[in-house]
Amino acid sequence: MAKPDTKTLILSARDVRSILSMKDAVRAVELAFADHALGRAQMPPKVYLALDAYAGDFRAMPSFIDASPDMPAAAGVKWVNSHPENPARFGLPSVMGIYVLSDPATALPLAIMDATVLTAARTGAAAAVASSYLAKKDPKSIGFVGSGVQARWLLDAHRVIYGDTLKVVAADVRAEAAEAFAKEVSGVVGSIADAAGCDIVCTSTPARSPVVQRGWVRPGAHINAMGADGPGKQELDPAILADAVVVIDEHHQATHSGEVNVPITQGIYREEQLFATLGAVISGAKKLERSPDLITMFDSTGLAIQDVALARVLYAAAKAKGVGTAVDLVG
Repeated sequence: MAKPDTKTLILSARDVRSILSMKDAVRAVELAFADHALGRAQMPPKVYLALDAYAGDFRAMPSFIDASPDMPAAAGVKWVNSHPENPARFGLPSVMGIYVLSDPATALPLAIMDATVLTAARTGAAAAVASSYLAKKDPKSIGFVGSGVQARWLLDAHRVIYGDTLKVVAADVRAEAAEAFAKEVSGVVGSIADAAGCDIVCTSTPARSPVVQRGWVRPGAHINAMGADGPGKQELDPAILADAVVVIDEHHQATHSGEVNVPITQGIYREEQLFATLGAVISGAKKLERSPDLITMFDSTGLAIQDVALARVLYAAAKAKGVGTAVDLVG
């Protein structure tokens, strides 16, 4: 048997951006959800390292995904932070990360890549996949509560599914952020109520108390709750959950750190009210009967399987295109 290549490919943020296809990201994330539901992936619980003195935290996210018809099996871990004050205090992104992709057969580190772009892309892709399965047919509008960097990735991913047909409504507590986003994507600036009144609603804020009220959400809407990814975080009025079919990404993470974590802790929402995981819906294990007035919600905490699925696609693209720098890391 030939000795495997022991070189490790280093991929910078610029490298990742140059090879990233949002269409491929959406497909990779969709398959990752299904693979996890079908038992073809492993994902230990996300580990949090809280750094209250620095107004942030780190998360370690290991995972494994089995081989698919066009991709080999892969394992990896993401080391990523959340420091909401970074942009204002240091001029740095609030979320940064690196990803270590390994060959599960030999344990060789195949690649070390920037995970800031990877995280933003797979988060956007997860929301778009959820919308494709949970939103009503032929939605006309998409509203963004939070118009920062993540909103742009959310919109790019939704355009993979819906093209440029959706009217974009941008809202943010910072008027300048909403105006910049709306101008960039040919959308309109609206209030949070306006954005929450769209057919598809994407929330991506660091809020720790509800910013979207039940009365603003229209019958038939689908909500992608993307911001709550830690204990105590909350973006939605709990009354929305009570009136909606709630789909989560993964049970342990959602109940401990997702949009449902605060209502469950307060005893105003029960775990038994959760409908299913998105993977169960995608794989067909759980079927959703959608009526015209049904409100659906996807509670996204961000899964390690999404990262490894996209990382192996990026690695394959980099190898095919000769992108990145190969180093003899392990000798």
